[in-house]
Amino acid sequence: QVQLVESGGGLVQAGGSLRLSCAASGLTFSTYVMGWFRQAPGKERAFVAAISWRTVTTYYADSVKGRFTISRDNAKNTVYLQMNSLKPEDTAVYYCAADPRLRSDNEYQYWGQGTQVTVSS
Repeated sequence: QVQLVESGGGLVQAGGSLRLSCAASGLTFSTYVMGWFRQAPGKERAFVAAISWRTVTTYYADSVKGRFTISRDNAKNTVYLQMNSLKPEDTAVYYCAADPRLRSDNEYQYWGQGTQVTVSS
């Protein structure tokens, strides 16, 4: 059974930083593309970032470029999202996802349960 478990969310002031982690189990981690998505209240879930199988390629939403960094440690079956210069509009539930293909849509095969990130002004 595939499990993706996010952690690291919380409350932070604008301009601060957080690092999200997503631990994966039940799949051959190194063969999956990993992505981060977020869903703000009243909005649809949106792509944030993705990283290819061996960290060769990364993609970011325009809204987070230059502030967020996605990385992965295949030895630890974990993907990270380092979030700097946080803004109140970054407030959302953040989800990690896994898929065999590099993509930015919502059709990832596996999803975590989400972790709340709240940025106060």
